[in-house]
Amino acid sequence: MQEITKVKFGTLDDGREANLYTLENNNGLKAKITNYGGIIVNLFVPDKNNNLADIVLGYDKLEQYFADSNYFGALIGRYGNRIAGGKFKLDGKEFKLDTNEKPAGYPCCLHGGKAGFNSQLWSAKTITLDGQPTLKLIHLSEAGEAGFPGNLRTEVLYTLTDDNKLKVEYRAEADQPTIVNLTQHSYFNLKGHGQGTIADHQLYLNADKFTPINEGMIPTGEVIEVAGTPFDFSEFKQIGKEIDTDLEQLNLAGGYDHNWILNKENKELALAAKVKEEVSGRQMDVWTTEPGVQFYSGNGISANGKGKKGLAYQKRGALCLETQHYPDSPNHEHFPSTILRPGERYRTVTEFHFKTN
Repeated sequence: MQEITKVKFGTLDDGREANLYTLENNNGLKAKITNYGGIIVNLFVPDKNNNLADIVLGYDKLEQYFADSNYFGALIGRYGNRIAGGKFKLDGKEFKLDTNEKPAGYPCCLHGGKAGFNSQLWSAKTITLDGQPTLKLIHLSEAGEAGFPGNLRTEVLYTLTDDNKLKVEYRAEADQPTIVNLTQHSYFNLKGHGQGTIADHQLYLNADKFTPINEGMIPTGEVIEVAGTPFDFSEFKQIGKEIDTDLEQLNLAGGYDHNWILNKENKELALAAKVKEEVSGRQMDVWTTEPGVQFYSGNGISANGKGKKGLAYQKRGALCLETQHYPDSPNHEHFPSTILRPGERYRTVTEFHFKTN
């Protein structure tokens, strides 16, 4: 295992500097992560012939991320995904949040609001965790930030292991009751970033149910079985096979952008998803302690012109597998709770396992 190195990545408008940290294992896997937004800027993974390719979408320069509406590679918080109307009740009190998106005229708080964790400069330390070099990112979200109650201290730990796993561990504590739902928003194309669409990737989701959405991309509160629908990925299936089926749920999102309920009943680490691409032979398995995963088929990708290396990114040019609690959980009592109270410790783990076929 290589020691973590850092170089300057760029300068924020207020003069603060962001760094780029390189994690590398003994098999050639390499992740480059910036403490601006905790963004995974590059992820180099070998194919079946041991050729490396960068499999995540992103930009070459820090300033390109400032105006990025895709959340390429970023840490998401305080609350991943959408909260309807930008409001929720907690212990009888209503809290109003930033409403930074309005799909089909439905205002919502998306990914923590206008200045979510994706646009914060995190403090960074390199530590050793379980004998492995680890990048530790720390952010204090102050009470009232984006409308959320309580001061929230968050740590995210990135570890790249010699058995080809990128581990992401999330920790948080609050001094008032609040809500938390953290995730990672990398866009993956196992052929390499900018190398066509992911329509030919094959996907497996360890889920028998999903949460349908309304016109505002908000869960209706229903839970629907995937069997017999285009949402059934209980066996490997090409993503493009049924993505353009004339079905209301697909039409609303322009493809897949939904929360699947994972087949698990506890908070243990378990398999959530597998995705593979035949030509390169690359496969990525996603394991998580979370109860859900948002599979997004990249229907709205736009790269403000060009992505890394000047490559044009296109619609469905990558996919996201955002492990999470369900969207809009605070407004649906039957969804798993996202409430964090003083004295409690929030901890979730997601691992991305890389292999070749």
